[in-house]
Amino acid sequence: MTDRATIRARRSGATGVLLGAIGVVLLGVLWELYKSVGPATGVVVGGVTVLPRTSDLAMPHLITMFTRLGEPVTATSGSPVLWVAVLQASAFTLGIAAVGWVVGVVVGLLLAMLMQRLRTAEAALLPWIVLSQTVPLIALAPLVAGIGNQIRFGDARWQEWMTVAVIASYLAFFPVSIGALRGLGSPDRAHVELMRTYAVGWWTTLIRLRLPASVPYLLPALRLAAANAVIGAVVAEVSIGLKGGVGRMMVEYASASSGDPGKPWAPIFGAVAIGLIAAAFIALLGLALKRYRRGEVPA
Repeated sequence: MTDRATIRARRSGATGVLLGAIGVVLLGVLWELYKSVGPATGVVVGGVTVLPRTSDLAMPHLITMFTRLGEPVTATSGSPVLWVAVLQASAFTLGIAAVGWVVGVVVGLLLAMLMQRLRTAEAALLPWIVLSQTVPLIALAPLVAGIGNQIRFGDARWQEWMTVAVIASYLAFFPVSIGALRGLGSPDRAHVELMRTYAVGWWTTLIRLRLPASVPYLLPALRLAAANAVIGAVVAEVSIGLKGGVGRMMVEYASASSGDPGKPWAPIFGAVAIGLIAAAFIALLGLALKRYRRGEVPA
């Protein structure tokens, strides 16, 4: 029975990868199809552009984008190849997003455990947790940077990348706290009563019963948190102007779109790669916890 379950899991994973690859190919086909048949000025209805322009500057061919990746960033002697520069920037952003994801997961789990343990805490904190996600990141990032610059830890000072990590964790903690709260409260009442009958404490019940039961709720939340952390990192880099990441690279390369239409798309590919790496990490985590994934609940 276990072998059959393993085979089904492998087939499901292979099917997911295949469907994902097919989706990427179809997206590229639709891109080139629309570029070949769409008007150069785009589709305008009532003075509003509802479909993008198809000129080579606004919507370059895919071959133009991928060819540009193999060329130097600039014509300056010694300039690195574009894909190498994007890879370095992506690794920088991925590292910050990972820090933000870890912090967000820890904070989300702690809040969920507190709200599950004390119903008064749930009533007091849950509305504020939901309300926190209505604050625009564009306004929040400079505020966090300003507060961080006033923080001192002896000789250590607040670094700009810490601001980006805080913004990433700010987006990541929300789905984790909500998913974990649902998961921690998911065990059947009979199971909880059984633990009480054996005089098992709250911490043991949490570790032996509630946390394993929360995995089907927590994994989708972790997946969403990883995506939110990447988005938060990229947006925060743009907001505060942090150099070295793909967010800042998008802004810098956008100015070259008029004479080099393939270049601005390179950091976008880097951001997509970061998202795929984050999703793959959560998938590996899901494989490690597959014994607890029965009846997984979408976030």
